[in-house]
Amino acid sequence: MLNNNYNPDVLSCIANLSSDEVFTPPELVNQMLDLLPPELFRDKSTTFLDPACKSGVFLREIAKRLDIGLEAQIPDRQKRIDHIFTKQLFGLAITQLTSLLSRRSLYCSKAANGKYSVCSQFKNESGNIRYTRIEHTWQNGRCKYCGANEQGYDRGKELESHAYSFIHTENPEDLFKMKFDVIIGNPPYQMSDGGGGNEISAKPIYNLFFEQAKKMNPKHLVMIIPARWYAGGKGLDKFRIEMLADKRIKTIHDFPKSRECFPGVDIAGGVCYFHWDKDYQGNCEFITKIGDKVLSDIRSLSEFEILIRDPIGVNIIHKIREKKESTFADIVLSRNSFGFATSARGSKEPFPESITLYSSQGKSYVKRNDVDRNENLVNKFKVSIGTLNPDRGGVNNASDGKMNVTTKVRLLTPGEVVTETYIVVGCFDSINQANNCVNYIKTKFARYLISLTLSSMHIVKDNFRFVPYQNFDIEWDDLVLYKKYHLSKEEIAHIETMIRPMEANND
Repeated sequence: MLNNNYNPDVLSCIANLSSDEVFTPPELVNQMLDLLPPELFRDKSTTFLDPACKSGVFLREIAKRLDIGLEAQIPDRQKRIDHIFTKQLFGLAITQLTSLLSRRSLYCSKAANGKYSVCSQFKNESGNIRYTRIEHTWQNGRCKYCGANEQGYDRGKELESHAYSFIHTENPEDLFKMKFDVIIGNPPYQMSDGGGGNEISAKPIYNLFFEQAKKMNPKHLVMIIPARWYAGGKGLDKFRIEMLADKRIKTIHDFPKSRECFPGVDIAGGVCYFHWDKDYQGNCEFITKIGDKVLSDIRSLSEFEILIRDPIGVNIIHKIREKKESTFADIVLSRNSFGFATSARGSKEPFPESITLYSSQGKSYVKRNDVDRNENLVNKFKVSIGTLNPDRGGVNNASDGKMNVTTKVRLLTPGEVVTETYIVVGCFDSINQANNCVNYIKTKFARYLISLTLSSMHIVKDNFRFVPYQNFDIEWDDLVLYKKYHLSKEEIAHIETMIRPMEANND
């Protein structure tokens, strides 16, 4: 178990399985461990906790490093292994099954005190990898700790409750009644909260694991989590504000494509892993992998109200803001601009005084007084796009690595409205202004700026926060825009390699 050669490595195979509780490949674990000071693995007093054990891979890879690092201090290998496993490595499994798998990975036996366990000192089956089934604490139909929906998770004992012990307590330090130097892991990402109909809505919980870990006041905290917190995500506003203001976040490794970390697993918005250092105060080294590019810079995370993952994009935003122009976020209409739900359909044929309603199924006809929002805009020329991000939050995995960012841009004439499947970008008195706006939104420049804010599969008003508003009495194209904002050759090339062209017919 402690040798360097793993061929094949069962944990690499498990990591290829798709699940809400994503298993972590050993190679990725070691990249995360490389963030920690090497001397931690040469100190026999260093303690490590994985609060969300699934395969046991984090503890296993830490054990390998400690085995090498403590060889001079504890020459006898059995004594060294016994010390590492009993005094330094601790875990909380997320299910009974993963507790067995984690013990098998670390101790070479599903029972820590079993015949084939490599540790000779444990007196019980659990060792230092614990699993205790607990139940959710229901208040008004939801768990007060994780927000799970009572209807979906109030289960019999034959099913897992998914009430993870680490986040279902006010005092996580009481779980082991000891202090940990390093807390590291890949926590579960979300729980159904019963919203959205048919329980398809999910509440993120990875933030709860990080917040609990900070309560324990470790020296180092390393986790891999979805990156949706950068700009959006249900219930993540407070978490984002705190993360951006935390000067102890020393390094973030960012992956817009989750498959760069988890082969075969698509997570909208990508993933990131980070190093929080209790004794660090300063700017964050932010490293992002975009296709074949690796971009990095050192910056304050709190510069913008959201986290921009692309350092070249940060420079472009600086140049745009020098113009002190208003942005499209000031004029884009809010969701469901005219009060028609996605499922709304009108008459198949026009009738006297009807107006046209566009939905994902095409056009139909409704009464003008069916419009219950922005009725004063019905007779304007309007520019709209679909609310769905065609790149599916970065999980389209296109062979050319480029993004469309938006669906086709539609010009709506007076008397035409849309369902909430579409977002209205702007409203104009003249068709010339509206056409110029259509062409502007289709530019790579505008769509690139939208892409900087995307963290999910949907486009909303706030995604236009960096797109500058223009004088639409004149025409705009990428060359004119690159010149106006004094973009460098490198910045232009970056946009051109990131964004797929959108032709006159919107393809």
